[in-house]
Amino acid sequence: MIDEKGALTYKKIFIFWIPLAATWLMMATEGPFLAAIIARLADPKYNLAAYGVAYSFGVLIEAPIIMIMSASTALVRDRDSYLKLRNFTFTLNGICTLIMIFFVLPPVFYFIVQRLIGLPQNIADMTHQACIALLVWPGSIGYRRFYQGLLIRSHLTRRVAYGTIVRLSTIATTAFTCYFFFNLNGALVGTISLSLSVVAEAAAVRLMSHQTIKRFMLKDSNIQEVNRLSYRYITKFYYPLALTSILSLGVHPLVTFFMGQSRMPIESLAVLPVINSLVFIFRSMGLSFQEVGIALLGEHNKNFKILRNFALILGFLVVVALCLITLTPLSFVWFNKVSGLTLELTNFARFPAQILSVLPGLTVLISFQRAILVKNAKTTAITIATSIEVLTIFSLLFMTTVLFNFIGAIAAALAIMTGRLFANGYLFFPCKKILQKDLKKCDFDIESAL
Repeated sequence: MIDEKGALTYKKIFIFWIPLAATWLMMATEGPFLAAIIARLADPKYNLAAYGVAYSFGVLIEAPIIMIMSASTALVRDRDSYLKLRNFTFTLNGICTLIMIFFVLPPVFYFIVQRLIGLPQNIADMTHQACIALLVWPGSIGYRRFYQGLLIRSHLTRRVAYGTIVRLSTIATTAFTCYFFFNLNGALVGTISLSLSVVAEAAAVRLMSHQTIKRFMLKDSNIQEVNRLSYRYITKFYYPLALTSILSLGVHPLVTFFMGQSRMPIESLAVLPVINSLVFIFRSMGLSFQEVGIALLGEHNKNFKILRNFALILGFLVVVALCLITLTPLSFVWFNKVSGLTLELTNFARFPAQILSVLPGLTVLISFQRAILVKNAKTTAITIATSIEVLTIFSLLFMTTVLFNFIGAIAAALAIMTGRLFANGYLFFPCKKILQKDLKKCDFDIESAL
């Protein structure tokens, strides 16, 4: 451990990271929880499929705004930058909400889910109701992620976790209320719970960031006018991040489309939300590390080495933990007893989950790579890597489902793993270039660091 006064240590990283990790972990539990509720309501196979499709479109439409947390962590420093990025965020929120409204218009919606994806009428109808319940989802997500970024920049990461507790409490209360007192289909119960929970979390985060906002509003910029944050710079900085999210989250409906064309489509659509929820629990540990890297890398990336070591340990632990479930009899306990899948669907889910066991480790790696690039304003490389990832996933899904008639869930797992490996491989080179330039100013050898 580094113990010089003021130097970054593993303990400091852990203390900064653990509330963010808890936040992502708590969010990760909402997927298995809702899947378990839906699996115990009527027609679980069809409702799980409808919920999975609705959720995939919801996250696609929110994609342009989801990286705003990284932007506010990196860019907000005073009154001027706060107001400009806030206005930018609210405008983007409005655009995403309008897209969601357009998407749920019946002619548009049924053309996409029936003509393009090929969903049966009953699943398409349940999916439509579920998507209508998600109308407030994109704007609420953007609103709370902007203010979460301010809290992270101010090293108030515990408050981010408190907001997630509000979200989980709301989701549990809503789901149980619908389960016991209302005769609603499972897919609708899931999306109503999601929407109300993010609205409650957004309100809580805004309240907890009140004092932080006051400090930014009282802090006048001491930067010359020509170097102040401008809307043009924000757009240039954020556009690659937004495009990255659109491409990355666009994988969900892309996978949904190919599942509809694959062998055993209904079974694949039913188990994918459950598999993804399990894997996401362990991926959440890595997703939480991106803002840690942005906030703690320091000037000229001087803290790279210690953050890299922390990431390596974290990546190893999450892979081992997931393998202990997917490669042992615990997989039966999780899918059948906890998630409520039938024996048929439990056996169906095991192999795709095993294929995805290494994904959490790759998520830690890509989060740290992205942190280096965002910290150094080289966001275009992130978009290129994501484009490579999506193109790989598309190509493999096409080959495995259309040409070789793979079972859909297995084809999806193979494509997702391969795509992420290619993205990680590409990002090694721009990160190495940045570090070779900046770490010469630090007292250690770049080759041994890499």
